[in-house]
Amino acid sequence: MSLSTRLIPAVLALGLALPASAQDGPTPETVVATVNGTDITLAHMVALRARLPQQYQQLPPDVLFSGILDQLVQQQLLADTEEGLSPGGQVTIDNETRAILANQAIRSIAEGAVTDAALEAAYEAQFASAEPDTEYNASHILVETEEEALAIVEELEGGADFATLAQERSTGPSGPNGGNLGWFGAGAMVPAFEEAAVSLEPGTVSEPVETQFGWHVIQLNETRIAEAPPLDAVRAELAEEIQRAAIDAVIADLTEAGEVDRDAGDALDPSVLNDPALIPE
Repeated sequence: MSLSTRLIPAVLALGLALPASAQDGPTPETVVATVNGTDITLAHMVALRARLPQQYQQLPPDVLFSGILDQLVQQQLLADTEEGLSPGGQVTIDNETRAILANQAIRSIAEGAVTDAALEAAYEAQFASAEPDTEYNASHILVETEEEALAIVEELEGGADFATLAQERSTGPSGPNGGNLGWFGAGAMVPAFEEAAVSLEPGTVSEPVETQFGWHVIQLNETRIAEAPPLDAVRAELAEEIQRAAIDAVIADLTEAGEVDRDAGDALDPSVLNDPALIPE
C-alpha cells in the first residue's frame, strides 16, 4: 500500500489552516500540480503535512513530499467526480470553517493581549505586591505505629541524633537522607503534617503526627521568607494567564452583545446526539 493511499483516512476529516511563510524561494502560492484546471499549491502541502498524525511526521521529507502530493492529486481527481458537497459534507465544512475562524479570532486576541505593560501589571499584582510567603525546611521519621513514634520521641528527648534515627528507623524515602524533606511552602504537604510542622520553632521536634502514610515525628530545621521570582522566570506563565483572561473577557462580551437563542436546542433530549440517522447523507 502506498503512502498516499495510507494517508487518506488520516487526513480526509482535517481542516486545512494556511500558515504564513516569509522564506525566500518557494512561496505559499507556488503551484506544485494542476488537476483538471485546479491548482494545488505548496501551502496546501505544508498545511496537510502539519496536520498529519505523529507517526507520519517522522518520515523523511522526500517520502512525505511524494506521498502528500499524491494524496492531494488523488483527492482532487476524486473530488472532480462529484457535482458538489453532500448535505453531510456541507455540515462538516460548516463546522470546520466555524472552528478555523474561531481559532483565528482566539489567536488574534491572545497575541494582542500580551504586552510589556500587561506583563508588568500581572507580575506586580501576583508577585511584587503580594505578601511574602514563608518556606519551611523540615525532616521527619516515618513509622507504622504510634508506639514506635512515641519511642522515637523519647529517644530524641534523651539526646539521640535525629538524622541517625531517621536513617535507622524511618520507612519513608527520605530516611537514607536523614529524613530531610528540603524546602516546602504552604499547601505542599498533607494538612496534618503541615499544621504540625509550621507550629514548631526551628530546632524543635513534634509529638507523633498521624497521616495516611503512617506516624511522623517531625523536626523543623529552619524557615525563610520566599523571594519573589524575577519576571523573566514567570513570563511564560503570566503570558498564558493574560491570554486566557483576555479570551474569556472577549467571549463574555460577545455573548452579552450577541443575539443568541438556544431555547430550541436546550428543549431537546440530549440523547438525540446518539442518533446516526440525524447525520444527513
